[in-house]
Amino acid sequence: MKRYIYKAKDKTGKLVTGEVEASNDKHAAKLVRGKGLIVISIKLRRENPLNILRTFKDRITPSDIATFTRQLSTMVNAGLPITEALLILRSQVKGSMQKMTAQVLADVEGGESLSVAIGRHSKAFSPTYIALVKSGEVGGVMDEVLLRLADSMEKQQEFKGKVKGALIYPAIIVGGMVVVGFVMMIFVIPRLTSLYEEFDAELPMATQILIGLSTFLMHFWPLLLVLGGFAVYGLSLYRKTPAGRKKTDELLFKLPIFGDLQREVILTELTRTLSLMVGSGVSILEALNISAGVVGNVVISDALKDSAKQVEKGFPVAFSFAKHPEAFPYLLSQMVAVGEETGKMDEVLKKVSHVFEVESDQKVKTLTAAIEPLVMVLLGLGVGFLVIAIILPIYNLTSQF
Repeated sequence: MKRYIYKAKDKTGKLVTGEVEASNDKHAAKLVRGKGLIVISIKLRRENPLNILRTFKDRITPSDIATFTRQLSTMVNAGLPITEALLILRSQVKGSMQKMTAQVLADVEGGESLSVAIGRHSKAFSPTYIALVKSGEVGGVMDEVLLRLADSMEKQQEFKGKVKGALIYPAIIVGGMVVVGFVMMIFVIPRLTSLYEEFDAELPMATQILIGLSTFLMHFWPLLLVLGGFAVYGLSLYRKTPAGRKKTDELLFKLPIFGDLQREVILTELTRTLSLMVGSGVSILEALNISAGVVGNVVISDALKDSAKQVEKGFPVAFSFAKHPEAFPYLLSQMVAVGEETGKMDEVLKKVSHVFEVESDQKVKTLTAAIEPLVMVLLGLGVGFLVIAIILPIYNLTSQF
């Protein structure tokens, strides 16, 4: 939600200024008019750059939404009305979640449906979430939808936690190696190699390479940092273009081991989401279109959009998926065909999601087990090279006396 500064006139013609929090300027104007004022101007309030850290701290995370959904589901299934459940939640949560819950409650009490109320908080609630809540309202099965949503979101959080937890150790080790090597080259090696210059000793090739690399880093490390920053910035700008995003996503899928792992992680969440939406009464066409807008990879997103067009023309979902082997593996199209024939698409997609989850979890464990000894070997080679490059000249000097 954004804060807007408004100028308005009351019924007596008196000038009134103030602030409102809204999703956009139209919503802000509606809130001001709701106070019985005539809007003159509305401007977006510029945030102080120092408030960025506070905003980051108060952000609403997927874990917060999962907890919110579980609590709301429990109360609705216990028979409490939506307004009373939101009122209780407002008193339990803190910070940004409390503000958002209060706004959702105010909109619902004002006559809006829950799907419309949470739809104004698109940064917190995904299009999938909003579509599912809307289907629950239309079908009169809000309690079942919220229960499924809570279960699904908790499984997603658990799965993401497993993947991150398995990869964080190798990432820390590799990062530590890079930092230590950088410090050694700039601050430690020059002091050690100055000894050889004093004795004017003939240096082995390994030592010459080490001194040359250390000298280069010592003199040009600021330039390397600047070039690295420009490279990251340029890559981010390139990824913002449609062609750049598609090209980089294609390259990510082609990476050895990591590419297959990333695709299976995305497909795990995709099939789980599709299963949830289809099982909650959302049409497969709408589910495909919604998923195409929220999936994190352009290759799969484009495949979903094309599949939705094929389904709209009357083709089976399995046939549409089979046309995109770069995005969907053969197993998925075959299982979807079974789901279409049996009429149990949601159950089949749920089972496929479990298969992808198990495979990706196994790949993460295998990758972690393979990275640890590889890192140790690389660390040993690096230390061995440093020892040889530093100790060998000292041995040559002492043998001359």
